[in-house]
This record gives sequence, structure tokens and C-alpha cells, in this order.
Amino acid sequence: MFSLRSRFTPFRRRFVAAVTVLGAALALTATTAVGANAAPKPAKDRVSIQPGQAYMGVGQRIHGGAPAGEPSMGVMAPTDGVQGIDVSHWQGAINWTSVRNAGIQFAWIKATEGTSYKDPQFNTNYTNAYYAGVIRGAYHFARPDISSGATQANYFASSGGAWSRDNMTLPGVLDIEHNPYGSMCYGLSTTAMRTWITDFYNAYKARTTRDVVIYTTAGWWNTCTGNWTGMYSKSPLWVAHWGVSSPTLPTGFPTWTVWQYTATGSVSGVSGHVDRNQFNGSRDRLLALANNA
Repeated sequence: MFSLRSRFTPFRRRFVAAVTVLGAALALTATTAVGANAAPKPAKDRVSIQPGQAYMGVGQRIHGGAPAGEPSMGVMAPTDGVQGIDVSHWQGAINWTSVRNAGIQFAWIKATEGTSYKDPQFNTNYTNAYYAGVIRGAYHFARPDISSGATQANYFASSGGAWSRDNMTLPGVLDIEHNPYGSMCYGLSTTAMRTWITDFYNAYKARTTRDVVIYTTAGWWNTCTGNWTGMYSKSPLWVAHWGVSSPTLPTGFPTWTVWQYTATGSVSGVSGHVDRNQFNGSRDRLLALANNA
């Protein structure tokens, strides 16, 4: 004769199993819903990076846009005029035909950093941008704390930063900004920083015949070079100032050639956030910059 307990044991087991399955299903549904509604953080926005992984504007992002007046995030300025972007491996695979069809006319692509790092997406981006009809150039993320300016300029020129008069190649860019790995000015005095930049400029020009474009912010330049006016007659200025209607210029530069007006832009063909830039002039003037005319 079965006891009451033994008669209900199979039913209890089936009930517990059913509840377990139902609970797992509900948990999975909730997780899926949260995942679907949560916007993924673009890889390019990350601020915890290792040497070699820097990108344009990362110093400002890490340092919160310091000094005051340079917000790390901001609304986009009007996207009129000649538009461009800058990219590195953080953007992943890029459909450059879509980029060009979206109205983007130029791009600078990360080639190198320091003395040994080459961006793994550079060759692909540089070639595909060209064939899509995007006027492109290369940029070097400066590391004044690890070698001379001349050493890094030569590495850059030998690793993608060279120039040719083909209507499609812009002069190289020296990206010099807040140090994402340490002290703001890389441990250099204002005098030493001026020397470093001059050495980079001279070596790059000797290798390519071109004046290197300088990418920076007013805050970094004025602090780390001591309001230096020594480059305004040599290098075109690419100023970064996000979320404003007009950029603040570094001391000594009377105007800007390129303005990076947001770090949180978007464009067809690029997943996630991408820096958006405006050229200060017509397409004819952009071609003149490319051709050293």
C-alpha cells in the first residue's frame, strides 16, 4: 500500500521541473529584452586603452575635455561645407563607398603611434578609401615621451604617412594632444615640447616635401607649448573643439584649416560613433591642399 507522500512524489517532481523551466524562460526573455533595448557602447568610445590603441580625441575624452571650455561630448555643429571623418581600427570594417555616397569627401586614417605601432586597419582603410573616391591621408599619434620627434616622423613616413601628388592624398597629420597614458604634456617642458614638434616637422618635410598638418586643442597647445606661435606659418591647423558653434584656436594660429566639431558623430558605412570634421574652404581648396598647389 502506498503512503500519501509516495503517491504525490512524482507530481511534485514534475511541478518543480515545470517551474524551473518556466523561470529560466522568463529570465531569458527579460535578458533578451534588456539587451535589445540597451545601446551598445561603441568600441571607439572606450577610455581604457593600451599603448598603441590611441585615437584622435582620446586624450580629451580621458581627461574629461580639460581644460574648461572643451567638453568631451557635445552636439554636432551644422554639417555644411566640405565634410570629412577620421578613423582608426576602433571603427572596424568600413564601407567606404557608403561613406562617399553619404557626402564625405575626405578622411584621415590612423597609420602609426610612437615608434613601433601600426594600426592594423590602416592598409585596408587607406586603399579602400582611395578607390571609393575619398581624398585621404594618414595620421600619427604622437608619443613625445618615448623618442625624438625626428624618429617618429621617419617611422610615420615609412609606414603609410608618405605623400604623392595624385589628387587623392592629403599631407600627413601630427596628432598631438592630451597624453592618454600619463601626464598631460608627456613629462616635457614647454621648451622641450617646442623642440620635439620642430624636429618632427623638419624630418617629415625632408621625407615628403610637405608641411605636416597639426591636430590639437587650444587647451593642450597653450599649456604644453607655452602659447607658442612658432608653427602658424608652417603647418595647417586641425583644431578639435566639440559641441560649439565656433572653435577656440590655439595661440598663434589665425585660422583653422580643419575643425573636428564632434567625437560622437555618425555616417553611413561606419558602425558606432565617428569623429566628424569640416574643411575650411571649397572642394577646390581641399584638392589644392592635397596637391600642394
